[in-house]
Amino acid sequence: MSSLKDVKTKIAGVKKTSQITKAMNMVAAAKLRGAQLKMENFRPYADQFNKAMTSLSGSMETSQFPLMEVREVKAVELVVVTSDRGLCGSFNANILKTADKLVKKLEGEGKQVSVVCVGKKSRNFFRKSGKVRNSYVDIMGTFQMFNAREIAQDVAANFLAGESDQVQIVYGQFVSVAIQRPNNAPLLPIQSVAGDEAAAQAVAEDYIYEPSPTEIMDVLLPLYLNVMVYHTMLEVGASEHAARMTAMDNATNACKDIIANLTLVYNKARQAGITAELMDIVGGAEALRG
Repeated sequence: MSSLKDVKTKIAGVKKTSQITKAMNMVAAAKLRGAQLKMENFRPYADQFNKAMTSLSGSMETSQFPLMEVREVKAVELVVVTSDRGLCGSFNANILKTADKLVKKLEGEGKQVSVVCVGKKSRNFFRKSGKVRNSYVDIMGTFQMFNAREIAQDVAANFLAGESDQVQIVYGQFVSVAIQRPNNAPLLPIQSVAGDEAAAQAVAEDYIYEPSPTEIMDVLLPLYLNVMVYHTMLEVGASEHAARMTAMDNATNACKDIIANLTLVYNKARQAGITAELMDIVGGAEALRG
């Protein structure tokens, strides 16, 4: 059985750990409010952007625009978005597991795979694989639209140069505070969404585009990439704080259980020590009486 001093030291150490995890839980909760608000405010903008793209691209030939060019897929690039920091449960591990499965599936189909890592966790995971073409680290805590623009321009330039025939983005989708689901979505080539013909005709009758739709698409396509990348980064940012808040809450509860068990061990050791001392006293008294 451990000595009283050892058990007391362990209890003090676990209590300090509990204080740290509780503080991290509160910090994550405070950051989550801002990140979730920013993400939810951006979602309507992204939805309206998608509707505008749908109404414009539905009646156009994809061959007019290089970013919409559909080719035979021989090389695929994955943009893997994770957080820079850990201590958020299995959030990053789930994203990386999804990305790794996708890499193995694509390579099994005979396709060449390259990876653009956004976030330190994805960079560390793929660093030794030899597939990392570029990485963006230490930006997920304070990212802005210009960070998303830089990533989108890099991926688009690689696609236009013919180095990749398809680009997919893997990220953690924020469903709720308790659920963050790994997801992957196509990024390039940008696909025109063929909507309902009657709805498309109604849109065409309601709006007159100035300048021409082709000129507008030349401007909107790069902006669409920026919006897509920024939106996924917002999803990952909110998901990270939600996952960390849950993980730190679980850690705090685990610390309480450990303290309770150690306190029980401490009391047993103390009781055993007192009993041993009483036995020595009683034995000594009996010896003197004899």
